[in-house]
Amino acid sequence: MLDAVPSSRSNAGAPEDERVIKLAVLAVGGQGGGVLADWITDVAERNGYIAQSTSVAGVAQRTGATIYYVEMCRDTGRLPVFALSPSQGDVDILIAAELMEAGRAIIRGFVTPERTTLIASSHRIAAVSEKIEPGDGRASSTKVHATAEAAAKRFIAFDMEKIAADNGSMISASLLGALAGSDALPFTRESYEQAIGAGGRGVKASLAAFGAACDRARGIASAPAPGDKIAEPKVAGTGSGGTTKVSGPEGLLKGWQALAARVAALPAPVRDMALRGLRKVVDYQDIAYGGEYLDRLDRAVALDDAGHDFALSTAAAKHLANAMCYDDMIRVADLKTRSTRDRRVRREVGVKDETVLQVTEYFHPRIEEFCGTLPAGLGSYIEVRPKLAAFLDRRINRGRRIRTDSFAGFAALWFIGGLRRWRRRLLRHKVETEHLERWYALALSHVRDDYALGTEILNCRRLIKGYSDTRARAQSKFDRVLSALDMVKGREDAADWIRRLREAALKDEKGDMLDGALKTVASLSDGPGSSI
Repeated sequence: MLDAVPSSRSNAGAPEDERVIKLAVLAVGGQGGGVLADWITDVAERNGYIAQSTSVAGVAQRTGATIYYVEMCRDTGRLPVFALSPSQGDVDILIAAELMEAGRAIIRGFVTPERTTLIASSHRIAAVSEKIEPGDGRASSTKVHATAEAAAKRFIAFDMEKIAADNGSMISASLLGALAGSDALPFTRESYEQAIGAGGRGVKASLAAFGAACDRARGIASAPAPGDKIAEPKVAGTGSGGTTKVSGPEGLLKGWQALAARVAALPAPVRDMALRGLRKVVDYQDIAYGGEYLDRLDRAVALDDAGHDFALSTAAAKHLANAMCYDDMIRVADLKTRSTRDRRVRREVGVKDETVLQVTEYFHPRIEEFCGTLPAGLGSYIEVRPKLAAFLDRRINRGRRIRTDSFAGFAALWFIGGLRRWRRRLLRHKVETEHLERWYALALSHVRDDYALGTEILNCRRLIKGYSDTRARAQSKFDRVLSALDMVKGREDAADWIRRLREAALKDEKGDMLDGALKTVASLSDGPGSSI
């Protein structure tokens, strides 16, 4: 009978030189989990260890990550007995290629506080269940981070995807760097680098990502990953219809500094959201548009106070920016012709700068979008004439494929994006501005009598999003939620009911939940102040 090293399931009490180290990697398709497992196995073997790598495939790319499992022990001359998959409470190191995968590993019992070193990238990839919810269906990253701190012996987390992208590599290289920097394995940094070098492809980029992640991981223990820094916006001067004229780099800088000074004068709880909103609207339009944003925000701040922790003003800062930055044909074309988008597409596809990349953009404009990009008078003239609108729609409302790698295709989108300077004169801007003012005035009119209700009306702006048909459906839900306002205002729980209706609208794409909630509200017959 062969003399064998104890099974990995009976590690307790084994001599230190016979201890089996168990490592699991959770990654989805395209993240290089298999390459990472091979690198780890190679590193172990270079250091005189015997190692075995296995994998258990998930159901699909976002419904189940593939688990790559590596067991290793020193080569003592005895035959090792390795397991084929991880067991609950029996993992020394767990590497998750995305934050929610770390959460799933904790739920499955792979992470234990007295034993497991948990290494996870803090970036997010939305799961299918998060994407299909009409509202914000994202799971809480903060909760996962707090749970990971409590569940693991040591938790190392930062944005390894960004490090990989910045260095032109895959996240597998960053994950390996984090593993090396954690010192969870008794191997030198040089042996990790040798394993990468033996691959022969993309070595330079992989080593760069590895090194950056390794340096970042050293000394990190349960430290929250810092939020991504918001870049300063590209500011543009006013177009036609603007109230303030600035020109040249110096004038633009002075204009931005003046707006930033106004934000700095706001109450402290409002400043962060207001600055984010200001950056968004200035990038969307121009400096003068940023001034309009702050003028509107000042109306909410004037009605607010510290006793409510400026919840009204914070909600206004957020939702005013979103309302002012509506999606139209101009916005879509502008985003698709930016150099930052070209660089992002090239990075995601993995092509080099000298390689020709063919990009086809898909457009399906309706007559409504077409009229929205016309001067307000002309667009309204067409919309109020159904026969003319139908005639034009038959010629416009068809799918179009535009090659933005060609001069003609790019020039067409660039021209549409350039209409931004005349946006204030167009029909869509007139319609959006009128709707914004009605919603905002409605919310502020309720603040003195019911502060919470006014805030909830502002929050209802969450319902409006998207472009074309998606936006039309969203606005329909928005109107239906606020249609209940007359039925609930004056009640002590009016704000709560508006919140319930909004959440029902966000959770159900078809609107069945909202219909049921509206019927419940309509059944109220006891008068103001009654409770259900």
